[in-house]
Amino acid sequence: MISTDSISVGEVVAEAEFRLTRDSLVRYAGASGDFNPIHYRDDVAQSVGLPGVLAHGMLTMGIAVQPVIDWVGDPAKIVDYQVRFTRPVPVDAAEGATVNVVAKVGTIDIEAGIARIDLTVTFGGETVLGKAQVRVSLD
Repeated sequence: MISTDSISVGEVVAEAEFRLTRDSLVRYAGASGDFNPIHYRDDVAQSVGLPGVLAHGMLTMGIAVQPVIDWVGDPAKIVDYQVRFTRPVPVDAAEGATVNVVAKVGTIDIEAGIARIDLTVTFGGETVLGKAQVRVSLD
């Protein structure tokens, strides 16, 4: 069992790499109901000034928190999760896209039994989610 005593500020508690494909986007669109064509048609995405098809922002946000859920072992222990969308994730038709996540302990509130986990979420070496923070109940 993870507790506030078993972790320290600055400690990396989880890392993961997620590969997204155009198939991933179609599946997410079906599950979420978000059928905006910028998520599956290059011509539409380019017509509005985008480099091509983009991953759904909420898909990126969802995969980014998964390593923390896996680490803590229970999704009900997530008490708050916030991000700022800072850069889109283009998903190439042939190459796809790889999103990297590093989860590091930012602060620990011993009295409340809560740790803030800071996420670094990148694509192609650039941050795609800013101020990505997950508050986790540990006790």
